[in-house]
Amino acid sequence: MKKEKSSLKSIVYQETLDGIIRGEYKAGQILNEQELVEKFGFSKSPVREALIALCNEGVLRSIPRYGYEVIRLTGRDVEEILRYRLILERGLLQDGGQNITEEYLGELERLNTLCNASEDDMWVHWEHNMNFHLALVSCSGNQYAAAQLKKSMDILKRAYAQFYWDKWSDQFNPFDMKYHQNIITCLRNGDVEGAVEKLELDFQDFHSL
Repeated sequence: MKKEKSSLKSIVYQETLDGIIRGEYKAGQILNEQELVEKFGFSKSPVREALIALCNEGVLRSIPRYGYEVIRLTGRDVEEILRYRLILERGLLQDGGQNITEEYLGELERLNTLCNASEDDMWVHWEHNMNFHLALVSCSGNQYAAAQLKKSMDILKRAYAQFYWDKWSDQFNPFDMKYHQNIITCLRNGDVEGAVEKLELDFQDFHSL
């Protein structure tokens, strides 16, 4: 019974989060617990637990006797997260720069190819780009730091859903992969500091919100 309840909570959690990413639930919108109970056909308990989990992760804000507000991310939030990401990724790349292997470089090449092949789908491209950056820092072997990087990119994904969902089109060229090949080339040549410099340019070229 406990496992079933946990599964129902996971369904509500993931579908509500996906709804925010897809733009079904807008920033500042109030989600009503009873409406979600009716939507999913579940009891109140797993719905409430899912909403609380989203609150704990900074996705929603609980407003007593009113509902759950979808938190609005600001341009400043994004700038701070990008700065954090740069510091983290730069440090991890420098820390693991001596652990470069052909297998590692091959994975970066594969992910970069996927990034270039997914320009017409915002979220497919986002996933490939995120995986590229996670693979890039994997040379450090620091799994805890990689998990923190993943969390920061998940928050940025919500921010881009909020700011750019209605603006993405086939003509909107991805802005976050221009320096990927340069980074790989530097690493292949044993130039870790050169790769770090290209990584910094990659972040400078990131869209400002």
